[in-house]
Amino acid sequence: MAELTEAEPHVRRGTAYSPMSGTRLVGRQAEVAQVLDIVEEGRTEPRTLLLLGDAGTGKSRLLAAAVDHARDRGTLVLTSQGIEAESPQSFASLHQLLLPVLSGAAALPGHLRKALETAFGTAQDEGPPDSMLLRTAVLALLSEVSNRQRVLLALDDVQHFDRDSLDVCGFVMRRITAQDVSVLLTARGHTAPTGVPADLPTVLLGPLTEQAAAELLDAQPHAPTGRTRIELLRQAGGNPLAIIELCRAAGTGGLGVLPGSGLPRTERIQELYAARLRGLPETTRQLILYAAASQGEDLATIMAAAGAGSDLSAWAPAEEIGLVAVWDGQVLFRHPLVRTGAYHAAPAHLRQQIHRDLASALTTDPARRAWHLAAACVGHDETVAAALEDTAELAEKRGGFYAAGQALQRSAECSPAPADRARRYTKALRAAQNVGDPLWVRELFDKVTALTDDRDLLGMAACGAGMGMSLFGHQRQAFRILMSALEPHPPGNGMTVVALTSILAAVGYQSGLPDVRRPVEAVLDGVDTGNSETSYAELATSDSSDAVRAASLAGADPTRAPELLRRILRQPGAPEASADVAAMTRLLGLGGVAWYADESDLCVDAHRQGYAMLSAYGALGSAAPSLAAVAASLIDTGRWAEADEHLDKSAALAAVHKWRHLQIDVEALRATLRALRGETDDLPTDPAWTAVALEENRATHARLLRAAGTTAVLAGDFDGAFRHFRLLFGEDGTPLHYFLSPRSIADLAAAAQRTGREKDAARIVEVVRAAMGPQPTMRMTLLLHHAAALTGDPKDAEHHFRLATVNPAGDQWPLARAQARLHYAQWLRRRRRPLDARPLLATALESFTRLGATALAEEARVELRASGVATEPAKADPLAELTAQQREIVRLAARGLRNREIAEQLMLSPRTVSSHLYNVYPKLGVSSRNQLRGLFEDL
Repeated sequence: MAELTEAEPHVRRGTAYSPMSGTRLVGRQAEVAQVLDIVEEGRTEPRTLLLLGDAGTGKSRLLAAAVDHARDRGTLVLTSQGIEAESPQSFASLHQLLLPVLSGAAALPGHLRKALETAFGTAQDEGPPDSMLLRTAVLALLSEVSNRQRVLLALDDVQHFDRDSLDVCGFVMRRITAQDVSVLLTARGHTAPTGVPADLPTVLLGPLTEQAAAELLDAQPHAPTGRTRIELLRQAGGNPLAIIELCRAAGTGGLGVLPGSGLPRTERIQELYAARLRGLPETTRQLILYAAASQGEDLATIMAAAGAGSDLSAWAPAEEIGLVAVWDGQVLFRHPLVRTGAYHAAPAHLRQQIHRDLASALTTDPARRAWHLAAACVGHDETVAAALEDTAELAEKRGGFYAAGQALQRSAECSPAPADRARRYTKALRAAQNVGDPLWVRELFDKVTALTDDRDLLGMAACGAGMGMSLFGHQRQAFRILMSALEPHPPGNGMTVVALTSILAAVGYQSGLPDVRRPVEAVLDGVDTGNSETSYAELATSDSSDAVRAASLAGADPTRAPELLRRILRQPGAPEASADVAAMTRLLGLGGVAWYADESDLCVDAHRQGYAMLSAYGALGSAAPSLAAVAASLIDTGRWAEADEHLDKSAALAAVHKWRHLQIDVEALRATLRALRGETDDLPTDPAWTAVALEENRATHARLLRAAGTTAVLAGDFDGAFRHFRLLFGEDGTPLHYFLSPRSIADLAAAAQRTGREKDAARIVEVVRAAMGPQPTMRMTLLLHHAAALTGDPKDAEHHFRLATVNPAGDQWPLARAQARLHYAQWLRRRRRPLDARPLLATALESFTRLGATALAEEARVELRASGVATEPAKADPLAELTAQQREIVRLAARGLRNREIAEQLMLSPRTVSSHLYNVYPKLGVSSRNQLRGLFEDL
């Protein structure tokens, strides 16, 4: 079974591919294209492909897609599916394959026809067929059929083919390459089954990516939400069948759960593996049940709890049939559903006893012991609840927000006293917020508000609920939740107020609404955090809380950002070796202030360090509000390959956690980047403009408008570009988004200059200039000079062009600097000053080429030729196509460091370093380390 969901755009341009009635295989686009290519008419390359993968990865669905595609094009499809019960019967699979064309055997020579009839038991001769004659007969039959019509042989589950059929099929596959015959095979596992030619081209279907898994889950009827959704994705491990079956199970409302998982049971899941489990010896079944109830316990603990001693032979029957693997002191289930089915096959009293036995065996691991006691607990037990709360604190210190949230929620469920339940649910909500799961947060918020009226607890809960609503795109609702915690009486703990206003500032930025930003400064001015003890580990140090306050104030009023940034940088900060959550929070706060201060390099560097620490905590929920800003900074600073990598990660996070506005932000930024590269045929689809309410998500609206405007410019549609950029400002010039709109002022001016609308744009330039205050950031100063040169008084144009292009600080934004130089050079050429224009054009061409902005590079090249300079196409910077990690490895190798030294410095394995270097050498056009130094100007 595979991943079946909604309609798919055409897999390849020029085809009308619509397999399985307009459905698609989520996350398998590349594999679909590869499989369909095998059955295309006119192929001259080998047309044989073997699909491998674990059960449920989608092999049969891919084969079905190819079958439908082939039949739609008039191809004769011969199919055979391996059946385990028929595998002892000679030629059973071959007979199934050839049955539709056996009537054609009458035209074969007599000895070949007799060999076929003997093999299939229709000849009077009861002796075995001559193997060589039979192989030749099958080859001749298929060759004759293919002379009249294209043929596809679709062989499914060949691991269950009988050996005689496989021998004949292997012979035919090696010799039929000259005929119009394609062959597709599927088999379970990671290597070709015995009897299948080992040299066949192979595609291995691994797990789905996180993003594809989330898309598949969302496509299921009654997809689960909250913690169950995240746990389901974790349990399924990217296996499509597991996702579909566990979704179906969750939708039935079953009550059985795996320890800490929230996953319901159904008879369907149980029966998927029940027969194979029932066929095992009793001791083996018992061991598998203990392993299924465990939570990562090692082999020795499982066997001790089960009272099985140290003899491993009892595992052998389960290993032989592929249910588990016992390796390196661990028990690994071969398929996610094996564990689920085994666990729920046992009665409740037996599962309870197993958890008690595992708890007794875990004398040195209080965290896991607490979980098993909780799994065995019926009703309320303060001892168990307290143990789980301690477990959560330990999990968070070790860097596990998700595990901490799970433990705290279960701790609250076990708590007898309502006050303790409310307190523990609130702590669980904070962990869920750090994970970044809005649905889980909302579930916990409802529990807290039903249990308590404590202002501090309600304030802490409102932080998570407000951010959750914001990530869903409901900014006004988030604002109401946050203000209800601040008015009429704010929480007594000052740090809770700081946390609330930081979320309020994030909501204000995303909404772009003045009413949402307005309370931030007043609330922070009235809060005293001097003597506040806090439950927020993130705000436990003065430098972390100061950074959060500064980021909130900068978000409310960006004109204050440069001074706020200077204050933070004057503070010593955390020790360099510190990697706790407070140090991480300071970095994210510093990065946020740098974003508003237009210090793009610092914004990227601070967030990069903070994200690395967040990843160690197993969650990036705290990073959600900044992900789009960091992507934009990477684009603006010319790190486009790193921007691609960052956007891919952001898209996966947004899909898994259903961060709706971020999903649209990512698509808008991708479209902007594609347009800058000269790829203008792929815009965010229309639904992206209505997936959230744009009137309360102005940051997303601004990104969509910029994407559409940039795409129009690169397509030569300057009227369309002006319309999109003009919508970033109101009729009176007021920015649609107070921060993002002004950063597109030069784009608006350039489109206005191309369409004769300079006066309209000049009025907006003056409004933006006034809004920036007496001391705009360096970036805004350069953009305003650029815009004024294009739309202002012609006699001042050169003055503004010079100010926009001369200051070396502008090199931080290479794309904007190169565009300003290009426009300045075009202005000079129109005034018959080609000699002055040439150096500007040459520099702009080099910048565009290095960035990979092909359309802009071509425009600069045409201008340069028109100015009298013969040009050759410049080569793009090969380093730009590498990931950030690959670039750093190459840089260190160019300095002369050995692989082990590089590995130690970057905390990688030497093998990983070696693999990266091996893969990047062809991209860089080098063959040895000695040639790397020439790629870098400054080592």
